[in-house]
Amino acid sequence: MEQHNETRAVRIQTRKTGEKEHSTPLFLTSSFTYDSAEDMAAAFADDSLDVNIYSRFSNPTTDEFIEKIATLEGAEDGVATATGMAAVFGTFMTFLSKGDHIVSSSAVFGSTHTIITKYLSKWGIDYSYFSMNRPEEIEGLIRPNTKLLYVETPSNPGLDIIDLDYLSSICKRYNVLLVVDNCFATPAVQQPIRFGADLVIHSATKFIDGQGRVLGGVVVGRKELIKEIYLFIRNTGPSMSPFNAWVLSKSLETLYIRMDRHAQSALQIAQQLEGHPALRMVKYPFLPSHPQYETAKKMMRNGGGIVTFDLKGGIESGRKFLNALQWLSMTNNLGDSRTIASHPASTTHSKLSEAERQAVGITPGLVRLSVGLEHPDDILADILQALRQAE
Repeated sequence: MEQHNETRAVRIQTRKTGEKEHSTPLFLTSSFTYDSAEDMAAAFADDSLDVNIYSRFSNPTTDEFIEKIATLEGAEDGVATATGMAAVFGTFMTFLSKGDHIVSSSAVFGSTHTIITKYLSKWGIDYSYFSMNRPEEIEGLIRPNTKLLYVETPSNPGLDIIDLDYLSSICKRYNVLLVVDNCFATPAVQQPIRFGADLVIHSATKFIDGQGRVLGGVVVGRKELIKEIYLFIRNTGPSMSPFNAWVLSKSLETLYIRMDRHAQSALQIAQQLEGHPALRMVKYPFLPSHPQYETAKKMMRNGGGIVTFDLKGGIESGRKFLNALQWLSMTNNLGDSRTIASHPASTTHSKLSEAERQAVGITPGLVRLSVGLEHPDDILADILQALRQAE
């Protein structure tokens, strides 16, 4: 019987042990044993052999988490990593070599920007950036040595949206891999593979965990591509710990319910903040005022849990606003059950130049709000009182 993804997120589990446990077990072990010397030799003779050797290579708890994410994204397979950035870097290193070229949206997470602009050049890999607001320029950036097109949608923190059908058509025409960071939306809101993505990346640290407890990353996509990434991760070491995989797998059981609540509250707060005299703008994918509103409605089931707004008073007003908050959290994380306010210009994107920040819409007064699971009226009340003090 065909099941909905909401059911699969709850019901996909590691096979029961002899203890007949109802909750999924945690295999907290570094290695695994064999019945014979011949079995042990066979395990090391074939990289594709379906047997556990060492938890850096595979682990039943980690496999459960991977299976869930792959199923929810509509992917054939996946590989889990210690962090989201390990998933990004592992993907780049697997498919890019000396002399290659990557095309990326300029609106990417700060650490991703650092890898693209600072570290890839050490291996002779070149890059070109495009604006999410000018997708018509992408095709002109592709070269004969372009191997990969990378994009976040919605982007961090500007919440720019791009049509993945359009990107996929370009990538297929030029035989370029389309890699999508789906961290802000999660598979509960958007499945990029449906629109032609080859690989989908998540920082599981964010909404997939949902409570700010553990770090993790995951890449899913076509089996032959995932095998190559798996071998890189297996040999270089940034593997996910079984404990983190267990936490994240359990978190997926509530992902759809949480994302619906995050989005419902975020939309309500964005609607009530729009037009506030202290704000230059309010941005949320499912607000009709969003520049890519129609694209967001096509790509996403709801608008997600992130709202941004720009204080007219700039950086000083931004600091006053954060300091005036009475109970909303001030941290650089997002996707938590607790509402978080952050100031990207001085934290996650501080290593970008002023011109680079302006190019991706990170103004001095921009505040990123990760809307939590508290009552939306309470969240809004703290925001409004802080805005009064920031004017």
